[in-house]
Amino acid sequence: MKLVDIVKKGNQRMNTKNMIAEMKDRKVTLSTLWIFVMFNYIYLDIAMMNFNPEVYQKMAKRMTPEIVLGFAALMEIAIAMPLLSRVLKYRANRWANILAGVVFTAFVALTLFGGRPPLYFIFVSTLEIACTVFIAWYAWTWPNPEGQPE
Repeated sequence: MKLVDIVKKGNQRMNTKNMIAEMKDRKVTLSTLWIFVMFNYIYLDIAMMNFNPEVYQKMAKRMTPEIVLGFAALMEIAIAMPLLSRVLKYRANRWANILAGVVFTAFVALTLFGGRPPLYFIFVSTLEIACTVFIAWYAWTWPNPEGQPE
């Protein structure tokens, strides 16, 4: 084997190691971002119950079991995303993060149009929107690592 071939193989191994490290870094970053978003969702729900109990009670009276089930299913997606971001293969991971990021961005944005939300609600919702937009963008720009099926 020629020296040039040995150097090329060494470079290929380094590139593969770098791509694997990039893949793991993306997965960890996406998972961490979903955890951040979930803490904000939880905080905002608790804040709504404690700071605006009358608004919360008014909303709760309008909730049918089907609506509650729909919200539960929606939140389960967000709850699952930290785990899914770490375990899914590249293609499924990328699309799951793009779709969930877009859905949750739209969902939170829509909650801002229901009357006159308090400033704390606008503040936390803005953070949630910024984070889910970033998640979708970060997944969208995720380069395909070598050897991963597109």
